[in-house]
Formats: sequence, structure tokens, C-alpha cells
Amino acid sequence: MQQYIRANIDKEINLSDLSEACGYSPWYAHRLFMAYTGYSPSEYLRKLRLSHSALRLRDEKVKVIDVALDAGFSTAESYSRAFYKEFGVKPKEYAMNPVMITLFNPFNVEFKNKEKKTMKETTSVFVTLTEKPARKVIIKRGIKATDYFEYGAEVGCDIWGQLLSIKSIAPEPVCMWLPPKYIKPDTSQYVMGVEVDLNYDGEIPEGFDIIELPASKYLMFQTEPFEEEDYCEAIEALWNALKKYNPSAIGMEWDENLPRIQLEPRGERGYIELVGVKAASK
Repeated sequence: MQQYIRANIDKEINLSDLSEACGYSPWYAHRLFMAYTGYSPSEYLRKLRLSHSALRLRDEKVKVIDVALDAGFSTAESYSRAFYKEFGVKPKEYAMNPVMITLFNPFNVEFKNKEKKTMKETTSVFVTLTEKPARKVIIKRGIKATDYFEYGAEVGCDIWGQLLSIKSIAPEPVCMWLPPKYIKPDTSQYVMGVEVDLNYDGEIPEGFDIIELPASKYLMFQTEPFEEEDYCEAIEALWNALKKYNPSAIGMEWDENLPRIQLEPRGERGYIELVGVKAASK
């Protein structure tokens, strides 16, 4: 049902459509959806469409009424009330001043009980030298977290939705393992954040921090595309390749002063991490 919604988010969707998509009766489909997501299908759709509409207001020059109609609301007034209830700000005000909000970023229930498996086949990992400009990163620090799961337990599940609402110079938010120079006392090594322009002087949301990173070189490690349910295996394959890789082969060495960057595991592009490098010492 989630897959059907993702594929048809811009169309009218009713319970009969979801029933047909999953092969159960409408009553049982509704019951399953509630049990696994915590939302009714109609509430889930409303929250998802409101979040999509917020990004349009942030990034496009559009009228509120047009966004409201595209999101399935009959009037701008009903859309404005729903938007305010969801995000605590009116859509017109948000379009003029896009403050941080928490976008709805539902978890795919097909992965909820996914067990980690051992790699049985060799997975290709591609390595590319890339560069990043000098920039700032708005980050949310944890407490002791050293990985995604510990961080989520400390910070909560809303963080990714909040980061998605911040306009970035990169295509998406980043997860990072910070080197010691960027870690404040009693805060985590693992953080999540959004890369912004070096000249960024906007508001830093409460509870967030900002760091400045220099122009730098990175080796981008990327697995081949994978089935979404196999994300654990893809991560393991990349980590195994990273342990074996010696950057001296291309005249480089690891730069321990740069954060290691993790991107969201997405099957259609493969799993990606970026590790800082510099010219090898002579």
C-alpha cells in the first residue's frame, strides 16, 4: 500500500485502490495500514501531501490556492488550517520565510522486521574522487551516538523530516561522523545535518548548531543498486571494501580532519559514503 501511494501520490487515492493494491478487503486493508503505520490511510495521505506542498512553497513561486488544489484541498482556507495544524505556521508566511518544520517522512514498514544477513555474494563498489566546496553545515548533535541507530534513539525520529525542510546547496541532508576538532564536550561523534552556503547567515533553529568545513577532496564509495530490503547487506559490502582500500594507489592519504559522510541508503542508486583524502605526504 505504501508503494502504491508513492507511485500515485499526485492522483486521487481511496481505500478501494489500496485494497486492490494489497489484495485484501477494504476493511482488512485499513486495519493493516493502521496497525503497521499508526495512521489511517487518509491521515497518512494528508500528512504526506502537506509535506510535499511545503517543499513547493519553499522552492517554487506558486500561489497558495494552486498548491492547495494540487494537494487535494477544495479551498485555500481548508488547506491553510491543515497546514497550520501540521506545521505550526501558515502557508503564506512559510512561503515568505521558510523556517524549519518537521516534514512527514514515513518509515517503510517492509523493512521494520528486517534482519541483518551475512553477505554471500560479492557486490561491486565503485570509487570516485570528488571535491566539495567550502561550506557550512547546520547540524543536530546527539549525546554519545556513534551510528544511525544510536543517534535515532537519542535525537528522535523527526530529525530527518526537519532537515528535509531546510534548503540545502546539496541534493539531500547528510549524516556525518565528526573528527574530534568538531565534537563539543558531551556530544556525539555521529550527527545529521544540512550543507548550506559558506555565506549563510540565516537563523539556526533551536537545538541545532553550525560548523564550517573547508574546500576538500573526498573519495566517494558507492555500491551497485540493490533491492530496498537488502540495505543492510549493501552497507556491509561498502564497509568491507572501504577497509581494504588504500588511497596511496592514487597518490592520496586519508584526511582525518574531515568528517566521514553517509548518505541515505537508496536502492536505486546504491549505498554511498564519502571519506576525506589529501595529497600523500612525501
